[in-house]
Amino acid sequence: MKKTFNRRILLRGLGGACVAAPFLPSIAEKEAKAQGATVAAPKRLIVFFTFHGCLTNRWFPAKSHGTLSMAEYQAMTTLAPLAPFADKLLMPRGMRAMNEWSFNGTLGQKNDPHTNPAGSMFTCFPLTPNSTESSASNAGKFDAKPTGRSLDHIAAGAVNKATNGMPVSATNPGAAPLFMQIGGVQGSATNNQAVISWSDDKGTIFPGQGSPMPVYSSLTNLFGSGPVNPDTYKVVRGKSVIDCVRDDLTRLSSINMSAVDKQKLTKWTELLHYTGGAVTSGAACTMASAQTLGLTGSLSGSDLTKSANIFMDLAVLTSLCDANRVIFMKMPSSARLPASVTYTAADGSMKALSGDAHGISHRIGNALMGGQCVADAIAQIHAIDKYYATLFAYLVNRLNSFSEGDVKLLDNTATVWFQEMSDGNSHNLNNTPILQAGSCGGYFKTGWAVNVEGAKADMSRGNSDADCAGGQSPFNSLDGVGTPANVATMPINKYFCNLLNAIGAKAGADGYAAPGGTAPVTKFGKYDDSKLFADGGTKPATIASPGEYTELRA
Repeated sequence: MKKTFNRRILLRGLGGACVAAPFLPSIAEKEAKAQGATVAAPKRLIVFFTFHGCLTNRWFPAKSHGTLSMAEYQAMTTLAPLAPFADKLLMPRGMRAMNEWSFNGTLGQKNDPHTNPAGSMFTCFPLTPNSTESSASNAGKFDAKPTGRSLDHIAAGAVNKATNGMPVSATNPGAAPLFMQIGGVQGSATNNQAVISWSDDKGTIFPGQGSPMPVYSSLTNLFGSGPVNPDTYKVVRGKSVIDCVRDDLTRLSSINMSAVDKQKLTKWTELLHYTGGAVTSGAACTMASAQTLGLTGSLSGSDLTKSANIFMDLAVLTSLCDANRVIFMKMPSSARLPASVTYTAADGSMKALSGDAHGISHRIGNALMGGQCVADAIAQIHAIDKYYATLFAYLVNRLNSFSEGDVKLLDNTATVWFQEMSDGNSHNLNNTPILQAGSCGGYFKTGWAVNVEGAKADMSRGNSDADCAGGQSPFNSLDGVGTPANVATMPINKYFCNLLNAIGAKAGADGYAAPGGTAPVTKFGKYDDSKLFADGGTKPATIASPGEYTELRA
């Protein structure tokens, strides 16, 4: 019997194309490729955030401005794990984060040593309610909230695809960032000491994800409710569109049809081949990549190191899939670290940490300031610093393990390790420790320490090791063991402008990042002078030094 053209079969074949449609590149990208143009890889911002500062004189290298070689990183007792990536690292020096707490309140509000920097670190906005007291019972100590959005939401709103898939504009803002809280969600309406992500100017907490499985499920669609369609399963397993509709193509090809129809079918098949092997949003967004990252089976574990690694691998997979271009990860503020984190005691023996990271950072084993230091307090803090450096090195290595065109995934990101404060006992925000990996598509200078405060090569690294001299941590003397208050004071706001510009954000006429903007971002936050925070933000918005740090540019 002669085979004839069957409209239902054709429609079924077209149905296969419809199944594939969400995974096809945008029309603009296809046209660009067809004309031989190069489609730029997406630029991303990935942040790793840790609490309680560090031993600054061991974290920073002796040289504060100039090239930093692999050998120089290897000689650094804290950042040695990052040595293999020396040529892809940038250490911005000389910056001050906003809203520093102190006993006298000259450089910020007096709410709390941790609520202040947590709320203002990525917003550069003052907190409300404002406290003028330093007692433990002051209003606003734990529940104060910033009056502006945080960097992750500003960046995501500017560059992420909107939830409806349409181009981002002033009336169609981008999707939310991916915010992952390693160790579980922290923060609540009554305790904001560990909250760093704020979705609006009304102090709305953005909890993000404290469990890896929802993040993984959103990438694979394998763990949603209901049965999985066979074609969908093939898609998430990295099969091509051709694999998904191969039976339909075979059936259509065997039908006796006109030359015009055969030509159309051929063109359609070529189009499906043209869009490339795996049906993904990114070149390596496949189950094979997930398996390479070890994201199979159970994605849980009580050990903090395992949990952190899982979240970091999810950040890498999210980047490969281009599912989110703004990813923030936060370590817990007061959790006990894994038993594997040990230190060398004064007697030469290896010991486990004696408490949680917060109490250890204060040298005395609790959240008070001043008193008898716990045994080997400095050695214990150093062990914590090295542990965090090892985690960041893991993330950098993973990002550097996947190719994206002729460079690595790392090269198209700005992957930044931020810390809540400088020294964890002084609670100072000048001399903020920042380490960036990746040039974000060539936007940033790498292989350098860049001192934005006058390019001085001998800037103070702080005086953290002086704490506990004679076994005592001094009372009411914060700057004595931190960095002198007049050193490393350039506003961090300008670096945030760098990051926003690097990933492609644009500003409106006022200089602030905004969907649909057309100009470079030149302003961030309400104030770029920490002293203006002291009265709780009653003064008019003042950005005295707009623009980015041009010295950080490649």
